[in-house]
Amino acid sequence: MKLFRDKIFVKGLVYDLAGMATVAIPLVGPFLDLLWAPYAAKKMSEMYPGRKGKLASVLVFLEEILPGTDIIPTFTLMYLYTHVWMKEPLRAQVIEVESY
Repeated sequence: MKLFRDKIFVKGLVYDLAGMATVAIPLVGPFLDLLWAPYAAKKMSEMYPGRKGKLASVLVFLEEILPGTDIIPTFTLMYLYTHVWMKEPLRAQVIEVESY
């Protein structure tokens, strides 16, 4: 699949899986979220610069820090929003031709 060749998509999947892995560790998992949440927010803002990236980094921080929300694949959803759902439509291109 073409999607798995995209480095941003694969990095997002890895970050989502790492964030979800903390749920599987009993007793220690919630404390790991305290370390993972700021790191994930920083990585989100690096992967998606600009206003959308800042908003997404706040959302991923909240998603990782709040209990019970670790299963939301925030990085994957941001990739889909940026590269699939909000893809700019093709614009008509005007080519000027000079006649002699």
